[in-house]
Amino acid sequence: MTVRAVLSVLALAFAAYQAARGIIWTPEMPDRPWLLIAAISLYLVTTAVCVAVTPRTPPGEPRRAEPMPWWAAILALVVAGVVPTATGLALGDAGARTATYGTWYVGGLGALMVVVMVRRRTATAWIGAVLLSVGAMVWLGPLDALGQGLVGSIVWIGVAHLLVFLIDRAERDADQLAELQAVTSSWEAAQEGRERERRVQVQRALAVGGPILTRVIAMHGVLSDDERREAAIAEARLRDELRGPRLLDDAVRAEIDAARRRGAQVSVFDEGGLEGVTDDALRAIRQELADTLRGSTSNRIIIRTSPDAQIAVTVVGRLLVDESGDDAVDLWREIRHPGR
Repeated sequence: MTVRAVLSVLALAFAAYQAARGIIWTPEMPDRPWLLIAAISLYLVTTAVCVAVTPRTPPGEPRRAEPMPWWAAILALVVAGVVPTATGLALGDAGARTATYGTWYVGGLGALMVVVMVRRRTATAWIGAVLLSVGAMVWLGPLDALGQGLVGSIVWIGVAHLLVFLIDRAERDADQLAELQAVTSSWEAAQEGRERERRVQVQRALAVGGPILTRVIAMHGVLSDDERREAAIAEARLRDELRGPRLLDDAVRAEIDAARRRGAQVSVFDEGGLEGVTDDALRAIRQELADTLRGSTSNRIIIRTSPDAQIAVTVVGRLLVDESGDDAVDLWREIRHPGR
């Protein structure tokens, strides 16, 4: 049984208790018992409606504490204004108005306004408390009204207002905490991903540059021409791993290495555009890039990712045409995103 169901049962039980006080007619019958019964019935029906009615929640969304519908709140105000007068008219005799069955509505309407307050209609509940106070003082007199439970009803409405305020603030704090936890979890996941990526890059850098660096240290920087060429190639590999790791796989690395060993300058730049690309699409892009590099004879090759929605990678190759240093574009290839 849910907390809401328990509270609803308690509210209805208390309303029934207050209504029962109104039908215990001792020591004599009221002048108009039918009017008193009608007032009690209207009160019970309205209380049940205010307890049970809920706003419609769109499918798939969690139900939250939302104000009761306006029509139910207006019905509660009508009852708060009508029931004291109906009870007073039903009793007739001024002496009977202070009897138990003549003051039942003081506690009953107070309980109803507590329900309205808990259902997040704060202004309606306080307006109902004012109507109850005016009605009770008119039919019972100010002192008798205060002595017959009006003060307690107003206090309970105030306590309900305070509890609703504290609960709403606690819910807001809980929502903010949940948002902060989600943000923190996302940040931690991103940091872990970056750390893993850095570890992979460091391991790859050690694998690429470790042997040649060990050789440089052992030889105190005195290297042969072949060793210097290998050191330059290793440095270029490290730049590739830092500048464009998403463009590289074993086949692409092999073709870039082959181009450098024949004397070409190769630059790799990842400037965005491959975020969110699936693994299959990335493999296809890398395969096409390796095929493009395999047949290249350019002296300078620039590989650059593209922010264009259709083009994934652009490959530009330039070839020296004479000894003066002039060159011309002999390779231009735009690798499209697969399926676009």
